[in-house]
Formats: sequence, C-alpha cells, structure tokens
Amino acid sequence: MSATLLPSLETIRRSVATEIAYTLSRLKVLERLPGNPVGVAHRRIDDAATALIARNLPSPDFNRVAGLRAGHAPHIGPLVEWYRENGVKARFEVVPGDCDEDLARELARHDFFQSDFHVSVIGAPAVPAPTQSDAAVERVTSTGLMEEFLQAYVAGWSIPKKLQTQFKDNVRPWLTEPGWMLYLARSSGRPAAAATLYLHGRVGYLADGATDPEYRGRGLHLALVERRIKDAVAAGVDFMCGGAKFMSPSHRNMARAGMQLQFVRAVWTPL
Repeated sequence: MSATLLPSLETIRRSVATEIAYTLSRLKVLERLPGNPVGVAHRRIDDAATALIARNLPSPDFNRVAGLRAGHAPHIGPLVEWYRENGVKARFEVVPGDCDEDLARELARHDFFQSDFHVSVIGAPAVPAPTQSDAAVERVTSTGLMEEFLQAYVAGWSIPKKLQTQFKDNVRPWLTEPGWMLYLARSSGRPAAAATLYLHGRVGYLADGATDPEYRGRGLHLALVERRIKDAVAAGVDFMCGGAKFMSPSHRNMARAGMQLQFVRAVWTPL
C-alpha cells in the first residue's frame, strides 16, 4: 500500500462514525437476546455522538461515549448521571480536531481525567504486497467454519472456559449481520486466529483481530490485516481504518501493511 491519505476532519469523522456503527451492531446482537440479559442501552446525542452501555459486560468498548465534538459540553452532566443511574462507570473518548476547551473543562469539572490513549490508523484503498507467511486465511461463510472461527476467537481473546459456551451462543449471529465479513486464519491446518471486516458508508473497518497465544509470532494477525484490506478494496471503499493500543502488536501490524497514523484519541475516566 504505497498511497497515502492527507489528514482531514472528514476522514476522522467518517472513521469515528464507522467505529460507532460497528459497536452498535455488536451491541444490538446482544440486545436481541430474550430479556436483554447483558443490559444493553444506547443514547444518540445527535448525528455525531453516541453513548453506549452494556451493564453486565465489563468491557470499556461497550461502556463509553464516542463521537463527542466541540459544543457537546452541555451533554456531559446528563450523560454522567445516566451512567450513574445504570451502575456503570462512564468513559468518554475525545478525538483531536473535534474538541474544545469547554468540553475538556466540563469533563474535569465532573472529576474525569485523561487516563489513556487509543490509536486510529487509516489506509488508502490500495492492496499491500503480501508478506511471507504460512498462514491460510479464508472467509467464514458457513456454520461449520463459524465454529472454527469461534474456537480461534475465544482462544485469541482469552475468554474464560466457563464463559465460552454462552459467549459462542451470543456471537454466532455475527455470521449473517449486514456489513460484516468474518475471517479465519489457520496454522498447519488448525484454527489459530480470527478477525472481522466491517463495511459502512464506503469505509472498511478492521476489527477484532486476535490470535491464539499458542500461535502468536507466526504472522497470522498480519495475514488477516492484509486479507481484509484486499477485500475492502475489492468492495470499493474510499479508505480503511482500524484502532489499537498505541505501539501494540495490532498497531504495528497495521503499520506493516501500509496503514498510517490518523489520530490518537484521549480516553477520560473518573478519578
């Protein structure tokens, strides 16, 4: 991938909107479970920002406010109260280019502080030269392949054994979710890594790449990145984006595939 994209507020906002759409899609799968046992709730603030809750799923990805912009300071207090009423610790994400002093001051006034960073990377629609790897990557298009995908996924994300049966039941609907493409990577024929490509508004989002610890260091994650970029380009996206912890293996592999730093978002959590 030799092409580059100039930074712009438009691509930042489209990337954030795609991330929100993907997370909402995941949460709505859980929300459809009888009785909503995960305690999913979400509030659309306006066309930009969304507040997410999954009361019984203690993942920060599902309990956060994303898409905040300058001018949203008046929403902070009501959102803090909404999270408090739901028994969830609020988490606010602020993106460069879409923040102002009023927003930061209001977060600080409610005893939030900047506690972490999260990288967003972006790539022009160009297929990278494949790296040398023995990884065999395939699209998950059948229930049989879905079971192997789940095997690799729970290992890659270290899902506790006692939770795996319920987790797999909750995740099987991903196979038919609109805009989703699931991928499985094998090593020596065995399911070893899994990942997702989400297509939304002509943007391809590289999500949830994970490798079974037994198979790490063999290029499987990078092979999944390269395959998803290739398929996103074939789908006619304007660009690809993804997120990761700064300097994590995921960040570095997306950089190896030619994706470039787009922004580093600030994460605000309670004192």
